[in-house]
Formats: sequence, structure tokens, C-alpha cells
Amino acid sequence: MRHNKAVNHLGRKSGHRKALLSNMASSLILNKRIVTTVAKAKALKSYVEPLITKSKEDSTHSRRVVFSYLKNKEAVSELFRTVAPKIADRPGGYTRVLHTGFRQGDAAEMALIELVDFNEAALAAAPKEAKKTTRRSRSKKAEAPAEEAQAE
Repeated sequence: MRHNKAVNHLGRKSGHRKALLSNMASSLILNKRIVTTVAKAKALKSYVEPLITKSKEDSTHSRRVVFSYLKNKEAVSELFRTVAPKIADRPGGYTRVLHTGFRQGDAAEMALIELVDFNEAALAAAPKEAKKTTRRSRSKKAEAPAEEAQAE
């Protein structure tokens, strides 16, 4: 059983795991999408999303904190210059994991992880519509005056 085991160790020691996630996060920020296994993509998602949230505030301290995780100057500057302004109004959920099938050699389940606001095909396909309905039911009092106004 997996009780109280929040971190997927990915079959690696902690130093190797930190280096792997740091390199994958840098690649994701620089390339905007990468293909990897599902387990690594899920681990990367929980690793990189707090860094993207940290990049919303462009201060020396937040840059140093992010650099301590990424250890790549180009990735840090890309994150703060291009990624952060584009996701400034998004309250979270900066990455998307799409399952792509199984790898030929060992049948590992593969996934594509990408930054949500940088997928031009999905942004062009999604129509910008206003929200029409609420998920909560309306009270009878609120509906009654609206029905009377329509009848007149």
C-alpha cells in the first residue's frame, strides 16, 4: 500500500531525481512542450507549476529561488520574460498532460506535457464564449419576476 508516500521516487536517488526534474523543467520552459513517460510528466507537473507561480512576481528574490531549482540561466530568463506575462491572469493549471500511447521498446505509457497558454492550435480551436449558465440552481423568488417580465 502507498500510505503517506506523496513523492514518486521514479526509481532514482534524490540527487538524480532532482537533476532529472530540473533538466526536464528547463526543457519544458525553453521548448514549451516535451514528450516523456506519464510518471515523469506527473512528477514534472508538480515540480514546475510552483516555479511558474513564483515567476509571476519578478523580483530578485523570486529569480534566485527559481534559479536554485532550474540551474539554467536561459530557462530562468525565458520563464520571467515570456512565460510569466502570458500566464499572469491564470490562477493555476499552467501545464497540460496528454497521453500519447505506449513506447515501442518497453511499452512504457508516454505523454506529452506542454504549457497551456503556448499551444496555438488549441487556442485557435477554442471559441471565446461567455458563461451562460451557473452550476447552482436558482431560487424560485429570482425566477418569478423574470417570468412576469417576459409575459408582459
